[in-house]
Amino acid sequence: MVTPQHSIELYTGARELGVKLSEVQHDLLLAYLALLIKWNKAYNLTAVRNPDEMVSRHLLDSLSILPYIGDSPSWLDVGSGGGMPGIPLAIMFPDKQITTLDSNGKKTRFQTQVKLELKLANLQVIHSRAEAYQPEVPFSGIVSRAFSSLEDFSHWTRHLGGPDTRWLAMKGLHPADELVALPSDFHLDSEHALAVPGCQGQRHLLILRRTA
Repeated sequence: MVTPQHSIELYTGARELGVKLSEVQHDLLLAYLALLIKWNKAYNLTAVRNPDEMVSRHLLDSLSILPYIGDSPSWLDVGSGGGMPGIPLAIMFPDKQITTLDSNGKKTRFQTQVKLELKLANLQVIHSRAEAYQPEVPFSGIVSRAFSSLEDFSHWTRHLGGPDTRWLAMKGLHPADELVALPSDFHLDSEHALAVPGCQGQRHLLILRRTA
């Protein structure tokens, strides 16, 4: 159940991140949290079982990458699981096309239910493996959250982007060893330490690009 404390934690944490939430965005994020709590009991959508931890570890963690989304109009969230960060991105950027991709049917069914209940017209949910998915046009941004190694992330999704696409990998500890194994046609464009309110441990965002 979503409590008034969750509402306060979301508002306060977003403000610490420099994210200004409208009343509609705040309410939609909490409605998404309520669905996540409800469905998680049966569908095992996330390893975080305690609703009190979900605001920081899911909502605020997803919001922490907002400054790096930029003008890119179409985003793919690979291995989206319970919909993070794709669904919060769809809520925050109603003018962008957000696609979530996961090979787990239970998780994409949940995401489809969220799309219907929250009326997220800009959200597309795809049930597929990343390497098998063939979009009509490349995405301008591809994001993953604790999905795989940087090597696998870039290898499995290189066909989903174009020459101007940015790949955003959300990580915990800085993955120096994974950077060494990056495929030769990818390079590290920038890296950022993220301070997520209420989250213990390190958070890092690595931005990759294709090498021409």
